[in-house]
Amino acid sequence: MSGVVAVIDYGMGNLHSVASALEHVGAEQVLVTHDAELIRQADRVVFPGVGAMRDCMAEIRRLKCDQLLADALLEQQKPVLAICVGMQALMTRSEENAGVDCLDLIPGNVRYFGSSLNSEEGERLKVPHMGWNEVHQTRDHPLWQGIEDRTRFYFVHSYYVDAAQRDLVAGALDYGVHVDAALARDNLFAVQFHPEKSHTAGLQLLKNFLQWNGQC
Repeated sequence: MSGVVAVIDYGMGNLHSVASALEHVGAEQVLVTHDAELIRQADRVVFPGVGAMRDCMAEIRRLKCDQLLADALLEQQKPVLAICVGMQALMTRSEENAGVDCLDLIPGNVRYFGSSLNSEEGERLKVPHMGWNEVHQTRDHPLWQGIEDRTRFYFVHSYYVDAAQRDLVAGALDYGVHVDAALARDNLFAVQFHPEKSHTAGLQLLKNFLQWNGQC
């Protein structure tokens, strides 16, 4: 059912761990590539990433992955899953590296947690936010199928998404501030956490992605 899954390779992130997880849950074929024709021919696309936003955006634009992603989302309307920095790159602008313009495919900003972050109980919170945290499912979506609300996923990030269109938020958490942990619009689902590192729940989400037809 999954067909060919293209994992966009712009040189940032452990892409092969994502590819291995997709194969583990039943992907028929996974290609880690930035080849334009292979990505256009794929049945679904994964847009991952880790690292500094300025470097990520420079490579995304140099390899023309921005246009490939826009084509997949807007013209071909194939299912797309964005992960971690891949999710952040979709936004309008990031505060990282003194401010970086992103792809502006989803209106909103990427903000820094700050150096003095405290929980509601007054406990000092570490930045980066690293480890397991509960995600509250704020709306129904096919990618949440078989995953209970408040399930814990694995995070590693110092910056977080603050979406301008609140109806696009599909998952959230609190870490001293409100964090948009998942966004959904049409054939796009984007997550701040790493499903490939989130054990059973993460694998279920990836399995759901392989079965998803791109409609909410």
